[in-house]
Amino acid sequence: MSQKPAPVRRRRPFAQVDVFTAEHYRGNPLAVVVDAGDLTTGQMQQFANWTNLSETAFLLPPTHPEADYRVRIFTAHEEFPFAGHPTLGSAHAWLEAGGVPKVEGVLIQECGAGLVRVKRDAGRLAFAAPPLTRSGPVDEPDMARIAAGLRLPRQALLDATWLVNGPDWIGVLLESAEQVLDIKPDYAAMEGLKVGVIGPYAAAGVADFEVRAFIPGDAAAEDPVTGSFNAGAAQWLIGSGRAPASYTAAQGTMLGRAGMVHVDAIDHDIWVGGNSITCISGTVVL
Repeated sequence: MSQKPAPVRRRRPFAQVDVFTAEHYRGNPLAVVVDAGDLTTGQMQQFANWTNLSETAFLLPPTHPEADYRVRIFTAHEEFPFAGHPTLGSAHAWLEAGGVPKVEGVLIQECGAGLVRVKRDAGRLAFAAPPLTRSGPVDEPDMARIAAGLRLPRQALLDATWLVNGPDWIGVLLESAEQVLDIKPDYAAMEGLKVGVIGPYAAAGVADFEVRAFIPGDAAAEDPVTGSFNAGAAQWLIGSGRAPASYTAAQGTMLGRAGMVHVDAIDHDIWVGGNSITCISGTVVL
């Protein structure tokens, strides 16, 4: 029985995009392979493992008639149906590569979670937050583990909820942004949980909230700027009246980043946006 020939490698357009920042190297980097239509799942996963970034995106022709392009999103170890900063970074790279949306001003991205709308917003790109596939209370054993992982007394966790929209986030509300910044996490105590923490600033300033996102067991450990968590947190906080219809969230401060997430609730949609900037542009052999 003859073996199938190995796929021929070729040069493909490639970009590394910094997302949720207007400053080079101050946001969350995303690797984007622009022409990935003939790559296998194994090839995508292997390349994503090699880039050693939190996510790598692969752009493919759409299969849905309304979509402008399709994206597959991989971490170093698994594929996500949806993730926030890869959505904005992929849209940025697709437009820079000459993509023209079918409907002016709105891109339709096809991904594992379905169709996601992306629009231009005050010079930024913003995506419509997808519906949560799981929400609701977190059980007390997990809450105890999270409190231990954040090195905080249990009563300091004012509220918590599941915020699953692809990644299995648990959202935790603290009293202040300063509490969020002071966290020195014990990752072992939170092993197996993805925990996003948010706290408000008391005074007007650069941002309304401070966010940190912890991924115990992941190579990244703390994510610089997290679109999926911020999308879920916006639905939770605005829906419960804890946040206004429009607000900003800073993230990545403790990592030396300057991430800024812009949230706007308009009609029945919550839009999560930010700036993106290309840091590396060229080709990759795949």
